[in-house]
Amino acid sequence: MATLTEARRLVIKIGSALLVDRATGLRTAWLKTLAEDAAWLRGEGAEVVLVSSGSIALGRRVLGLPDGDLPLEQAQAAASVGQVQLARAYEEVLAPFGIHTGQVLVTLEDSANRRRYLNSRATLHQLLTLGVVPVVNENDTVATDEIRYGDNDRLAAQVAVTVGADQLVLLSDVDGFYTVNPALDPAARRFETVEEITPEIEAMAGEGVSGVSKGGMITKLMAARTATAAGCDMAITLGARDNPLRGLHEGAPSTWFRAQLDPATARKAWILAMKPRGELVIDAGARSALARGKSLLPAGVTAVEGSFGRGEPVTIRDLSGARVGIGLTRYTSSEIGAIAGRQSRDIAEILGYSGRAALIHRDDMVL
Repeated sequence: MATLTEARRLVIKIGSALLVDRATGLRTAWLKTLAEDAAWLRGEGAEVVLVSSGSIALGRRVLGLPDGDLPLEQAQAAASVGQVQLARAYEEVLAPFGIHTGQVLVTLEDSANRRRYLNSRATLHQLLTLGVVPVVNENDTVATDEIRYGDNDRLAAQVAVTVGADQLVLLSDVDGFYTVNPALDPAARRFETVEEITPEIEAMAGEGVSGVSKGGMITKLMAARTATAAGCDMAITLGARDNPLRGLHEGAPSTWFRAQLDPATARKAWILAMKPRGELVIDAGARSALARGKSLLPAGVTAVEGSFGRGEPVTIRDLSGARVGIGLTRYTSSEIGAIAGRQSRDIAEILGYSGRAALIHRDDMVL
């Protein structure tokens, strides 16, 4: 199995049961060791994204709310208070390593709605480009059952897909995936590696028993299916130990779910499978630039055909009509019609807002 230090981009999921003790509150000493791991991974050249539970658990302590399920309004109030506590905690443990943090709050709607998805993706990519460690959490202050992920295992998998991560690590209350729940059956056997999630594997999944974290093994398998389909390897390992990521790197018990493709190949296959909603015709200069790995800029577009929205797939053709490729556009058909043939610096003046320089980014294009 590839080691953590070979990954270009990692997503790490931290559950409430690891982060918050019911009696004493935030596990600051443990969180500091996680920060050490994040700094070590960045020193090895990896970009790190943290997906963290804990806002409701922290907020309910501040507000003096009881254990157990809370009414929706109280849970949202606890999340509002806890999000401040959570962001401050990550900022304080990562700052000694010279690492800036940024909070990103999302809901299921942000993934289901293509416009919101693209905005979230652009923000996360920009944070990583600037050397920031994003801390992602479900926006429990506004989320209701209809727009919730409901658990951070699946949220972490979606974040891994969004940022094109090589590896996803779920820090859990168990050290891997077992044939049966090890808390109930001492004869349970842990898998070192799962090459494919078969019906037999799914039948072995059980529910968590921590009482704090909502994510059971079923949700972890759902996360693994999402991540591996996008070219991202996923690991489940025990998170309660100090320096859990370095421990995983050094051979601590775990289960790795293997992806069959790398993230870039998986994303290109996903784009190619889409039905184009329109066409862009480009000049010879733009075609040459695309062949050199550049993004498509408005200056190189000579014509727009069809009606499409932002984030939808369009065919790219040259002046002879030959198909050059397919890509996800960052502008609507009417917006591209207004800025086609113009310089990127003119976009704000023409459209009335500062848009993105590229019509189609090279990461969203297949030639």
